[in-house]
Amino acid sequence: MQEKVFAIIGVKVYAAGLYLNQSITSELNAWKGQSKDVIQGNSSLFKTIFQSSLEKLLQIILVRDVDGKTFWDALSDAISPRIAEPTTTDETALTAFRSVFLDRPLKKGTLIFLTWLNPSRLLVSVSTNGLPSTVDATIESANVTCALFDVFLGDSPVSPSLKASVAEGLSKVLK
Repeated sequence: MQEKVFAIIGVKVYAAGLYLNQSITSELNAWKGQSKDVIQGNSSLFKTIFQSSLEKLLQIILVRDVDGKTFWDALSDAISPRIAEPTTTDETALTAFRSVFLDRPLKKGTLIFLTWLNPSRLLVSVSTNGLPSTVDATIESANVTCALFDVFLGDSPVSPSLKASVAEGLSKVLK
């Protein structure tokens, strides 16, 4: 028996926002006065944000119910091609990351916080009722944390509208 896919329909699963430590603006002076379009197209600005030692938080809010495995599979499919040759450290980090989502129903309204403490350390927190109060996983792999940042804010983001929104916000802050 063969299964055929006739059409792929894009369905919005989440809304997201990026929160940056306000002090990061001093590291972004080179882009002061730039338009949102210039900022959005400038990968070096987003690399500067990622490489900053200041904390960054990507908040994801699910706008519909989704199975944890389905969520992880989509995330993994986006992360994996961005890591050319995964090391043992990368594999361990991906396993820890995967364990947060597998066997976990993610209901509409679930909050997922991805907090980069620095470029090689990421905290993952998930909550179905209000702000997360615990850390579900600590990811310590520069390759994985970089790939994840790239998934959302790199040159080919999974959500171009998120990157556009972040660029618009940055253009206002960097006036």
